[in-house]
Amino acid sequence: MKPSSSEFDLIKRYFTRPAPGAVLGVGDDAALLRVGNGMELAVSTDMLVSGTHFFPDADPFLLGHKTLAVNLSDLAAMGALPRWALLSLALPAADESWLERFSAGFFALADQHGVELVGGDTTRGPLNLCVTIMGEVPQGGALRRDGARAGDDIWVSGMLGRAALALAHHQGAVRLPTAELVDCTAALHQPAPRVALGLALRGMAHSAIDISDGLLADLGHILESSAAGAEIAFDALPVPEILRTLSSQGRGEVAQRCALAGGDDYELCFTVPVSRRSGVESISGRLNLPLTRIGSIVAGCGCIVRAPDGSAIHLEKSGYDHFR
Repeated sequence: MKPSSSEFDLIKRYFTRPAPGAVLGVGDDAALLRVGNGMELAVSTDMLVSGTHFFPDADPFLLGHKTLAVNLSDLAAMGALPRWALLSLALPAADESWLERFSAGFFALADQHGVELVGGDTTRGPLNLCVTIMGEVPQGGALRRDGARAGDDIWVSGMLGRAALALAHHQGAVRLPTAELVDCTAALHQPAPRVALGLALRGMAHSAIDISDGLLADLGHILESSAAGAEIAFDALPVPEILRTLSSQGRGEVAQRCALAGGDDYELCFTVPVSRRSGVESISGRLNLPLTRIGSIVAGCGCIVRAPDGSAIHLEKSGYDHFR
């Protein structure tokens, strides 16, 4: 009978790799990192809890991808270049087939973005995944939430509402056709962090944030930090055609909730002066990434969402909150 692996065996087997960009990586009490001259260190952390952020039977490869992706999205929103990560895992058991798949998904995305795993922790407990991500940004050059100015255009990347639609399908709130379900489920389980976009927006965007809790909630953070208001047009939002179909079928409330408050999109919302519209369009073409202008920053506070007839759309809940 094969003896069970120790915590250190598991770390060595599945999570220890060379980290040439670090002075010292996995294997000691702490990692040693050297930040480039004239650079600042951007640091963020996110925790994913089984049953709250993902289904308990989630594919471990896709879960490994998403665990890193949600953190890369935070660095993208800051315009930071990802460099290093720490990974902490609480595991119900030392399931090596699960760990092999999870680490494969994690490192596949890490390799795409040049991220080195330089430390972390493992323990026994309910499945809980936590990454601390670190990246570099030129001094004073980070994208922030507090720079939006009245008159700025509001832009979003990619498409909104697909992850929320997939979740609504799995919860029985809607029924998606097969093709749309495949597309929306991929958006939910394997989001693409917009790192290249964040880097391209340095020196151009006045403010930025990633859309993890829903457009209204996350845009609201920009507005609060910038002491500004916003007006956006619901019809301008880039959403899948199935969402517009739901609206035409009398499911407008579901469509609005998915597009405006669904969360888990991991797209970027950013504000740019009107004079830079052509620059944003150039970035869109260069990255082959749709970027859509959805409204404007205005004086005041709060966000008004306009329906096609000009009336204001009101949602009971503007986004995801862990304690509500």
